[in-house]
Amino acid sequence: MRHNIQTMKSTLLCILSLMLLMAACNTQTPEEQKELLEGYWEIASVTLADGTKRDFGMSPLIDFIEVTGDSGVRKKVAPKFDGSFAVTDSSEKFQLIIEDDSLRIHYNTAFDSWKETVVFVKDSVLKVKNRDQKEYTYRRYRGFNLSE
Repeated sequence: MRHNIQTMKSTLLCILSLMLLMAACNTQTPEEQKELLEGYWEIASVTLADGTKRDFGMSPLIDFIEVTGDSGVRKKVAPKFDGSFAVTDSSEKFQLIIEDDSLRIHYNTAFDSWKETVVFVKDSVLKVKNRDQKEYTYRRYRGFNLSE
C-alpha cells in the first residue's frame, strides 16, 4: 500500500512538472507577438469585465493590421467575393510599446487616445484587452469559400 501511494505521488509530481513546462513553453515574448500581429483579423467575440460574452458571426468589416517596426496602422476593410478588399475611411495609427513585459498597442487619433494589451496572438487567434477590461478575440480572416 505504501508503495502505491509513493508511486501515485511520483506520477502526480511528474504530471504537474510537465504541465508547468508546457505552460512556460507557450509563453510568448512581446517581440514574438509583434511578428504575428500583422494581417487580416475578423472579430469573433467580446468578453466584458463581468464575464458576459458576446459572440459574433460573419462581419461585413474586418481589421487589417500593418506593422512597420514599432508602429503601424489598423484599417477597416470590406472583403469582396473576388478576394480583394474595399478599404474604408476608418484607419488608426498606432505605436507598439513594451510595458510591464506586455505588448501594448497605443492609439492616438484627433478624437481620443487609448491602448490595448495583447493578451496573446497565434497564427489564427488574436486577443487584446482594453482599458475597460473588455477582451476582444479575433480570428484570422480566411476569405470566402463559396464551395461549402
